Amino acid sequence: MFYSVSVFINIKEQTMKTSKILSVAVIAFTMLTGSASFAQKTKMVGGAAMYPNKNIIENAMNSKDHTTLVAAVKAAGLVETLQGKGPFTVFAPTNEAFDKLPKGTVETLVKPENKKKLTTILTYHVVAGKWSAADVMAAIKKGGGKAEVTTVQGGKLWFKMDGKDVWVIDEKGGKAKITITDVNQSNGVIHVVDTVLMPKS
Repeated sequence: MFYSVSVFINIKEQTMKTSKILSVAVIAFTMLTGSASFAQKTKMVGGAAMYPNKNIIENAMNSKDHTTLVAAVKAAGLVETLQGKGPFTVFAPTNEAFDKLPKGTVETLVKPENKKKLTTILTYHVVAGKWSAADVMAAIKKGGGKAEVTTVQGGKLWFKMDGKDVWVIDEKGGKAKITITDVNQSNGVIHVVDTVLMPKS
């Protein structure tokens, strides 16, 4: 009888030790794979890390290449919108992209009296849902070389590929190359573009 109890106790202790070891192993594995996933999704834009656990505005504000865009978003009163749940896909023009516009354009657009026009242009750069680069390329392939999407502004954008480059075409025929893809955010994804996209009106 005592022998049976002793065996039972030993088995129980071994089982508990095994469970603890397995639990520690599972936790360690989860932490390692989670960290690896986090590292893979974090990208550098404008000299700053874009963290996937931060929202679009929080990350964009840290990019030195997007100071004009952030100022425009603030002037248009879209900060709260782009901090929302989403998800959103944002084609984010760099400072150099804004510099391509005729001289004085940005300064004019950020004036209070031009808020509606500025909002129209900025929301034209936003598509509802999360479109990864793979999603965009799959849509292009499905569309026989071209894919159409509707923006939050209500206008249309088209995606095309030229070699390995993905281009976004606006309603006026302007073309913007996606220079950095899949900058993941907590509420969507950013693709950096080299040209400001313009709606028809």
